[in-house]
Amino acid sequence: MPRTERDRELSRRRTRKVKLQKLRARYQAVKSDSEKQAILDKARRLSPFIEFETAE
Repeated sequence: MPRTERDRELSRRRTRKVKLQKLRARYQAVKSDSEKQAILDKARRLSPFIEFETAE
């Protein structure tokens, strides 16, 4: 049975959530500002309004 649009949407959302969790963990681990900016840029491509600094 083919996947419906809703199933594809949920799959994309779950994948995005996992990727952002990994990027958030990497962001917390790095020390240099240039690496943090690179990670933040990658996260912004997935989710344009993401904020990592507000969690601190």
